Amino acid sequence: MTAVLPELTRPVGTTPYGSPRAAGDLLERLALAPAARTAVVAADRELTFGALRAEAMRIAARLAARGIGPESVVALALPRGADLVAALIGTLTAGAAYLPVDPKLPAERRRHLVEDSGADLVVTAGPDGEPLAAATAHLAFAELSAPGEGPDPAYAPVGVSGDTLAYVIYTSGSTGRPKGVEIGRAAASALLAELEGADIAVTGGGRVGWNASPSFDASVQQWIRICRGDTLVMIDEETRADPALLARFVDDQALTDLDITPSHADPLLDLLTRDGGPRPLTLLVGGEAISPALWRRLAEKSAQGVLRAVNLYGPTECTVDSTAGWVDPADEPHIGSVLPGLRMRVLDEKLNPVAAGGSGELYLAGPRVGRGYRRRPALTAERFVADSGEGAAYGGRMYRTGDLVRLLPGGRLGYLGRADGQVKLRGHRIELPEIEAALTAVEGVAEAAVLLLDEVHGAPGLVAYYRAAAATVTEGTLREHLGAALPAYMLPAAFVALERFPTTANGKLDRAALPAPAATAAREAPAEGMTRSQELIAGVWAAVLGASRVGPDDNFFKLGGHSLLAIKLVSRVRAELGVALPVKAVYANPRLRDLAAHLDTLVAATADAAAARQDS
Repeated sequence: MTAVLPELTRPVGTTPYGSPRAAGDLLERLALAPAARTAVVAADRELTFGALRAEAMRIAARLAARGIGPESVVALALPRGADLVAALIGTLTAGAAYLPVDPKLPAERRRHLVEDSGADLVVTAGPDGEPLAAATAHLAFAELSAPGEGPDPAYAPVGVSGDTLAYVIYTSGSTGRPKGVEIGRAAASALLAELEGADIAVTGGGRVGWNASPSFDASVQQWIRICRGDTLVMIDEETRADPALLARFVDDQALTDLDITPSHADPLLDLLTRDGGPRPLTLLVGGEAISPALWRRLAEKSAQGVLRAVNLYGPTECTVDSTAGWVDPADEPHIGSVLPGLRMRVLDEKLNPVAAGGSGELYLAGPRVGRGYRRRPALTAERFVADSGEGAAYGGRMYRTGDLVRLLPGGRLGYLGRADGQVKLRGHRIELPEIEAALTAVEGVAEAAVLLLDEVHGAPGLVAYYRAAAATVTEGTLREHLGAALPAYMLPAAFVALERFPTTANGKLDRAALPAPAATAAREAPAEGMTRSQELIAGVWAAVLGASRVGPDDNFFKLGGHSLLAIKLVSRVRAELGVALPVKAVYANPRLRDLAAHLDTLVAATADAAAARQDS
């Protein structure tokens, strides 16, 4: 028999906020927010709820004039900002669904999302640039949202059913191409109501940071908060990448809620203090497993009154968050209990329910299970299977997550890992076969495999193994090809060339026998002609990236650097060279000689400031 899980309870010491709200449609709730209250805060502009609703109506009217309505898909190729929020709400107001297309993705990836989804329109930041898909109409946001003649009409969203498509978000695909997950309006509305019922989204007039990429499903959990009258505060890329800037932003913007992955929470925690902005800050942690060490640190901050930390788990296919558990020092890491909009089944290999204390694969059923994969009926049938468990509705389905869990005391779940080739890295869901397919698509690559290892240059990372059939295949050419086809978070941190892949007794690839990347060799002498500052930066790069030789024209990110290693690099520069180098400088100056020149400028400015203080 399937275990019955208790409802998530409020953490001790928090204020009661009343009974859970019924799951009314998101836009019905948005219409009730006071017009003068601030809805969106972004670097470019702010919007009140009244202004947001007026702009959404203009956008909806122009979409309707193009024949766009329920079941239409509008691709939003906009950066995170006020325009994105207005376009998103406007699309939903028209009854249509939105498809986020992050402008930072490679052009080939963006083109695939638009074409594969069959989007009816692409909304862009401006009129310039190549179209993402030749057969799809494109329209600049300014043209879509420009004020018309006469007063704006009252806010009146197009009526839709609960099953009407709300959004399509693409996730990594095991077949080598990403797949679009379809989520309906009722499921998105229920998510907000359940977060409120679980006392996670509770602050009246809260200020919620939008921290995730719009192409990442955690962004849904963030923007829906605007529909309950909370203020959405957009976090720019520079701030997201620098823990010190992010901690200051949390306080300066008086954030009450912040969604974050464990990887990015780790360097932020020590910078959050009791005397900062509104406390406790509700920290919604998700996207990957929390380590025991990080769990303890989160619990300590919670005990100090700095945080209310909740661990959230859920696949995109089940509307973002499926389970939730408060971080408590008395517990080991767990993913909590299932939220009310879903029912969980923990099944063994024969699809029999496991007993308490047992482990098995997690299946999720209920009204928040998505509609399926867009235009992929065979894959939908494979992953969204018939639900015959306790409490199943006639014709109901359950989603096979591929995640292995253990039934813990009190109905909570312990996360054990994946049952297939999917991994989580820095909060991103990655199908390793998709990267392998991109590798073998490179001319001259005969064989390829990819692993996620716990230790690559001092942090978890992807390692690509390949067997070359041509001398033209080098690590440089592979990085170039993958960089043009895959998002940055899917790029391997290390490449290992093999003459022969290890196999098991039955002739299959033996992944366990693949060698770890070679330990860093003794650092070679600096390249000739390097300046003193270039040599110093090269030494830090070599230590952080595990490279034996670094030259003045090398690129930090092309050598395997990523956001977490950039943070580590800045810390090493501060410790070894005594210079406060902002993380944004690494992104702005990825080439070594450019970063060294920037460092010289900082050193000179610091010396001038010190001299001026002495003179005064």
